[in-house]
Amino acid sequence: MHLTTSRSRGSGMEDSSAFGEAFGERLRARATSFVRTLRHTQIAVTEVRNDDPPHGLSGDQIREDAFLVTLQLRDYPAHEYFEEGRIAGLTSLKAGETVLYDMKRNPQFLINNPIHSVHFYFPRAALELVADGAEAKRIDELRYQPGAGVDDAVMRGLVGSLRQAFEHPEQASRLFVEHVTLAACTHAATTYGGLRPATRPAHGGLAPWQIRRAEETLAADLEGDISLADLASDCGLSASHFSRAFRQSTGLSPHQWLLRRRVELAKSLLSDRKLTLSEVALACGFADQSHFTRVFSRLAGTSPGAWRRNSD
Repeated sequence: MHLTTSRSRGSGMEDSSAFGEAFGERLRARATSFVRTLRHTQIAVTEVRNDDPPHGLSGDQIREDAFLVTLQLRDYPAHEYFEEGRIAGLTSLKAGETVLYDMKRNPQFLINNPIHSVHFYFPRAALELVADGAEAKRIDELRYQPGAGVDDAVMRGLVGSLRQAFEHPEQASRLFVEHVTLAACTHAATTYGGLRPATRPAHGGLAPWQIRRAEETLAADLEGDISLADLASDCGLSASHFSRAFRQSTGLSPHQWLLRRRVELAKSLLSDRKLTLSEVALACGFADQSHFTRVFSRLAGTSPGAWRRNSD
């Protein structure tokens, strides 16, 4: 069996390969995984795929106080699902449906069809951090019907936004993947755990010193290896509170702000004809020239080469 995993990029990614391999082995599938550390706990998102898997029961999961929130990317006509070694449901899953699994109950299923799905891993500590950031009561469990899929448009959208990260993991922004994974954790806690943020008066975004510190930190690390948790910690806030306040103050997510900063720097460097497009790309924190061209064209409305020619 051949396993593929994402590359490590900076702190917080060191366990990606090991996590993906272990997860893929239990499902007898290839795995691409991104793992993030969020204040002493790890959250992860993993894509698994096998177009011709050997049939049989999936491997035992590590029993822990955690949940998997899974989006099916292809139909699974006969989802024979087990908890604690006993059958708990027999359903037909459709592409685009979301399924929840409680890791305390050793979830397994009969592998009898091709597999393609994306799994968000949320330990109890991550759900508690989300609740704390929302100043809400901590949730007990995530509610689900064993083995059954639900129509969840938000989860489809979140997974869709990660498509490029899974296709080109070497270009994936740590900040962006962490932002999406945290959003998925908040959505799961709210939709399936009944999380209710505390009611409080509307207030402004970040203080001026917080905006300045966050923007200086982002600008100093154009590759985007800084984590959302580290940015929030620098401002004395939880990750979820920081993310909301940053957007309220700037109109952008931290990842969007970083991309625009990269493009603005690229515009200034393109005036130097001695620099190749590839050199400009690397100087601005892009993984390669193709990544640079795609992002620059989307934000500037024209390609880097055309921008250089028109700036004469």
